[in-house]
Amino acid sequence: MTNKRVLDYKKEFKDLYMPKDKPMLIVIPSVNFIMCDGNGDPNNNSDFQQAIDLLYGLSFTIKMSKMKGNQPEGYFEYVVPPLEGLWWIDGGGFSLEVRDNWKWTLMIRQPEFVNEDVFKWACSELIRKKREMQIEKVRFEAFDEGLCVQIMHIGPYSTEPETMKKIETFILKEGLRNKVGNGGKHHEIYLSDPRKSKPENMKTVLRQPVEKVKGGSH
Repeated sequence: MTNKRVLDYKKEFKDLYMPKDKPMLIVIPSVNFIMCDGNGDPNNNSDFQQAIDLLYGLSFTIKMSKMKGNQPEGYFEYVVPPLEGLWWIDGGGFSLEVRDNWKWTLMIRQPEFVNEDVFKWACSELIRKKREMQIEKVRFEAFDEGLCVQIMHIGPYSTEPETMKKIETFILKEGLRNKVGNGGKHHEIYLSDPRKSKPENMKTVLRQPVEKVKGGSH
């Protein structure tokens, strides 16, 4: 019996999912996601929890499509990628400490064989099993993030501001401009399950879109 290769995006694309705990500059390629939008503090937020349920429900419906005789063309075995979040506010500077005005998009990367038709099929399958799901809230979309600074944050979400200071220092030193608050969105990739991990061991990729300052000076 041969071992079939299972694609794990975290291991295959370590530059995207496993950065060091020092800031690094990277160009992020266009990637397809299933996305769901919302707003407000994510804690005790029913919309936030439903977004997570929708994204995982659809992602696992697609992953298990081979069991239902609906295997999409080009299907391959893979590990469902981690949950990701984009965070911003309408106007002004985004703050990790002030949460009530947050806007957010939760999203899960999809394998390359997933297209709009596969997404629509998964939506119809999920709603057939769970009619209470607000399937109209989700969409399938490419996200082209471009030039970013990223770092691995190790520890609870509450200490993220300390790690973000390293990114801010790096941005200034490299003569870059932070695009968050200017059309860009703070990006987090959740590599640890908070229900199973000790807070001090949790790993989260923090990513800020940036642009080079014309002329190389401030």
